[in-house]
Amino acid sequence: MPHSSFPAEVRDAVTPRATLLIVGVIVLQLLFIASYVGALHDPKPKDVPFGVVAPQAAAGQAVGRLEQLPGSPLDPRALPNAAAARSRLTHRDIDAALIIDPRGSTDTLLVASGGGRVLSTTLTALVTTLEKSERRAIRTIDVIPSAPHDPNGLSSFYLVIGWCVGGYLGAAALAISAGAKPSNPTRAAIRLAVMALVAIIGGLGGALITGPVLDALPGSTAALWGLGTLIIFAVGAATLALQGVFGTIGIGLVILLVVILGNPSAGGALPPPLLPPFWKAIGPALPPGAGTWSTRSIAYFDNNAMTGPLLVLAAWAVAGAAITMAAAIVRKRAKATAP
Repeated sequence: MPHSSFPAEVRDAVTPRATLLIVGVIVLQLLFIASYVGALHDPKPKDVPFGVVAPQAAAGQAVGRLEQLPGSPLDPRALPNAAAARSRLTHRDIDAALIIDPRGSTDTLLVASGGGRVLSTTLTALVTTLEKSERRAIRTIDVIPSAPHDPNGLSSFYLVIGWCVGGYLGAAALAISAGAKPSNPTRAAIRLAVMALVAIIGGLGGALITGPVLDALPGSTAALWGLGTLIIFAVGAATLALQGVFGTIGIGLVILLVVILGNPSAGGALPPPLLPPFWKAIGPALPPGAGTWSTRSIAYFDNNAMTGPLLVLAAWAVAGAAITMAAAIVRKRAKATAP
């Protein structure tokens, strides 16, 4: 049997489809580098919600002075007392508060490292420098500290990443086993049902591992289970939807949205006030960002400030399921009317 020439082998191996896929991989690789380095390489606080507690005249002066800081690192607002400051921290309305003592030379800074130790450390350093310039001392109190086995406050972020990975890998596995585009609405519904089962099991497993098993996160295991189920299904349904519309390319689009754009903007490694404007803006609208915020709320902030993020995750889940079914219905009708 005659052997094919090398050029013929190359033409046979390097098909237009294979070429496009390789180009797509290179593009995703470069976008990955640009997104992660762009988001995380130069953290600077910007408009951090910040409370100021002081007598009325002193509070106005302090707020005005903080508003004039170069680069606008803080978004200060006067608060009536220390109790109000602690309440605002618990409800995630502010990230820190300065309690000024006009009768002494030492002020108190309230922080919440449960929302991200990098942010609390950055704010402590900033306020300490400002106080020294005024020849005053600062005493820092961590009102909502991160757990002993979660010193940097990153367990919530890694938990959410794991849940997101389960979502898009589960949907991708369904595509690999039976084709990216489901053949009919029944198959699409079966895939969504399987994805829901994967979400329930994966959500429970993640909650148990980070909670009772490793003691990395405090908070309700049941609440984390429910959140994990929603995150996995939201990402999985979105993956099924993009696969149903675009085929195998849909997996690449999910990686773009969830991994390349979603992870660096999630507020895990750097909380949102330390992110550049683009990543700070898109993070809350993507599953990793909404999931990380909600996980920290469950673990450290008494389930506060979760309505918006949960609505975001629910929107991804509902839209993903609806588009998956719609794409399958359209494909079935197209086959029925084809000559």
